[in-house]
Amino acid sequence: MAGRLLLRVCPLLLRQDLQGSAYEGFVTAQGRDFHIRILLPSDFQLKNARIQCSWQLKRLLHGYRQILKQEVALKNTEDLHTPPPPEYYSHLIRDIETLGWNKIVYVDTGLSSVKLKAEDSRGRQHLITLKLNAKYPAEPPDCFVDFPVQFAVSWIPQSSLIDIYNQFLAALESLKEFWDAMDEIDEKTWVLEPENPTRSATMRRIAIGNNVSINLEVDPRHPAMLPECFFLGADHVVNPLKIKLNNNMHLWNPEVRLLQNLKEVLEIEFPSRVVLEKSDFSMDCGICYAYRLDGTVPDQVCDDPHCGQPFHQACLYEWLQSLPSSRQSFNVVFGKCPYCNKPITLKMSMKKL
Repeated sequence: MAGRLLLRVCPLLLRQDLQGSAYEGFVTAQGRDFHIRILLPSDFQLKNARIQCSWQLKRLLHGYRQILKQEVALKNTEDLHTPPPPEYYSHLIRDIETLGWNKIVYVDTGLSSVKLKAEDSRGRQHLITLKLNAKYPAEPPDCFVDFPVQFAVSWIPQSSLIDIYNQFLAALESLKEFWDAMDEIDEKTWVLEPENPTRSATMRRIAIGNNVSINLEVDPRHPAMLPECFFLGADHVVNPLKIKLNNNMHLWNPEVRLLQNLKEVLEIEFPSRVVLEKSDFSMDCGICYAYRLDGTVPDQVCDDPHCGQPFHQACLYEWLQSLPSSRQSFNVVFGKCPYCNKPITLKMSMKKL
């Protein structure tokens, strides 16, 4: 059933195994094609499926995270409108009193939504929202947390809010090293993206220099390991960094903090937040003069050492297409930089063409 639903919504997916638990193909988002792999759990429930995709698609999908949560919260509408039995309220009130009202942030008037607060061992504040249906406690509530990984609740009919809260605390401790690493990045470097990272965000785009940055995708389960790295900038600046990363990869020490490891492997010092301002790393597009365009940021850079001007892919593509001197070979466009008039090459997705 889940497989048929997937193929109906995404007809470009192909089943990869006989069980129908793995699907692979392409999806289109904001006019671009992205490779994607969907893995269904043993119970074949779409709500527990895992998605494997590139960091660019993850960044696009992250903006729709809250909308998705709201859609999931509105499922089983009929159950939400069915008045709960008296036992529902007695169980819930007893659980809240046992847990302690000091841990309650919010309870709606219908006693169907409860928000709890907790503090991890580093003093960070966290929230968990519980959406209860009329069958509570026979059925578990839906849990919404700002986590980089799935929060799966272990539940039996005899369970209570206390059990969920204790599992929430345990999950917080399991992720503290990940949040330690991300907090250090946020505090000691200039993070270009995301602008306001949430606790679930695993990506950071860090400024290295003017129009040069590194995109990190950190594994929340193994934050001490070498993250996925992607450099953005002119080739004459990026290529030496790629060489250092490849040559010094063996120096990565899981016992050392992630940021310190990056400094040693790349042989660099990240720009100081004390000395410099974020505006010093301006990445505004040289054509539309904006930083964001339909959710995208400038990711194309002139490779001339004296120029290095960044552009949105879409802006540069339209500019080069308007010039009679530009030429195209399949999905690669060759032309001249709008700023310095030196040769520039742009590789586009086939969908965009």
